[in-house]
Amino acid sequence: MKRETDHFHYSIDQQDSLYRGFYQMDQLTVTHQRFDGGQQTISRELMDRHDAVCVLLVDFSRHAVVLIEQFRVGTLQDSNPWQIELVAGLIDKDEAPEAVARREAMEEAGVDIGRVHSISRYWPSSGGSNERIHLFVGEVDSLLASGVHGLAEEGEDIRVLSVPFAEAYAWVRDGTLNNAAAIIALQWLQLNEASLCDRWA
Repeated sequence: MKRETDHFHYSIDQQDSLYRGFYQMDQLTVTHQRFDGGQQTISRELMDRHDAVCVLLVDFSRHAVVLIEQFRVGTLQDSNPWQIELVAGLIDKDEAPEAVARREAMEEAGVDIGRVHSISRYWPSSGGSNERIHLFVGEVDSLLASGVHGLAEEGEDIRVLSVPFAEAYAWVRDGTLNNAAAIIALQWLQLNEASLCDRWA
């Protein structure tokens, strides 16, 4: 289906600050062109967040991935608010996404990343947030990944897990893994495991 996005127009008519803290929230009034050729004006709250990096740590020699587990306030309504996730972090000003992946791998899992491959960049919740995720896969030695990590000043309490590929794929199927970045990255790895292994061999 052809997308003629160059022919669609919008304008930000008004932007008001609602909250300024660790995160920021704005109220936007936007007028945009409709698909039928008309226009409409909408009012939306926008969560203004830094872009983030998520990296799936893989060890092809042991057919394992390194994941992390930590408490998440956003999942308090779930029966288990501890989430199994990828290593991740926010991008500071003027910081390259790959550099963030390497920094966070050391802070959260205690491992150095070797080779890195970009999987994708995507918007996880574009209906109300401008955060963009830079998703990578990175090469590590899973034997060095263990224990509890994180920065005390940021209230982090992060447990490291080394998980065989087959078990990690099963966790995606049975819902044990229920956050977007981990699901996307592991599905990508399952599709591209052989070719990436050949490339990094």
